[in-house]
Amino acid sequence: MESNELEGRWSAGLSEMGAAMAQWRREHPRATLSEIEDALDGRMAAMRTQMVVDTVMTSPAASFAGAVGTARPKCPACGERLVSRGQAERRLLTTGGQDIRLRRSYGQCPGCGLELFPPR
Repeated sequence: MESNELEGRWSAGLSEMGAAMAQWRREHPRATLSEIEDALDGRMAAMRTQMVVDTVMTSPAASFAGAVGTARPKCPACGERLVSRGQAERRLLTTGGQDIRLRRSYGQCPGCGLELFPPR
């Protein structure tokens, strides 16, 4: 996904979030500050998670199966270039407490044998 596509997707998501909050407010005209914060925080957490996933998946490390030479990520242990071992799913928990699943290249170091999801 290119930068312009991400911006459009995120702008649309933020617009939808704003509309949802406005609707929520109409349905809860006497909400307390804490209730308003909770309603907004939940929506923001979902948007934040989508932005994190989108950003991670635009990394060259997300799919390096066809990459050659310096385009392949390095092993953090010994510095050798990783070899792709195909795609695998990884489940992570964001700092915001959201569960995410990423499907991306899984690599192995031909030098030391370390297997990992490249960090970038």
